[in-house]
Amino acid sequence: MDAARVAALRELLASTSWVERTRGFARTMRTSTTLPSGLLLVGTPDDEPWHLTAHLSDEAQLANLPQMRPTLIRWQAEPDAPAHLAVTVQRLEHATRGETVVVVAEEDAPEGLLQRAWDARKAGATVLSLDGGDTELHDVAHESLSVVTSDLVEVSFDSVQHLVSAAVGEVPVGSRRGFRDRLGRMLDTMTGPRTGR
Repeated sequence: MDAARVAALRELLASTSWVERTRGFARTMRTSTTLPSGLLLVGTPDDEPWHLTAHLSDEAQLANLPQMRPTLIRWQAEPDAPAHLAVTVQRLEHATRGETVVVVAEEDAPEGLLQRAWDARKAGATVLSLDGGDTELHDVAHESLSVVTSDLVEVSFDSVQHLVSAAVGEVPVGSRRGFRDRLGRMLDTMTGPRTGR
């Protein structure tokens, strides 16, 4: 989803709490991740968060936020996988303060994932969840953003991931730069530098 579509989605959801909720979640991701390569994304064995990882990587590059470039945590990696696709759940055993574990699970998280997330939390890492309403996962996470079908305004799990990733790349509140500035920088990278008249 490009920046224009994210803006349209935000406009559509402006009368709901979704825009502020996703911005708050993104703010927590940014403030809790202080170590390089410290943003760790993990899903369930059947549904790894490739989509969110890709969008966060793009946002981190566009906003010049190297600490927000995520590491995809995988349950199994192919023997010949490149380094950035070979990080397995054993990485969570080494999570520490300054790192953030984001559990992305539309379905309930299995026991093995809950235990690994809890161990990371005990070691000092911040644990966040983007989920479908998993109460056991909420007990483990410091903060949760749940997408449930019983909400008055239904929004898809995929759309919420787009809102979160876009919000991660935004300049913090109080700065003079904002979404339009980011959009301009993104267009510059696609079309080359703009020239004044």
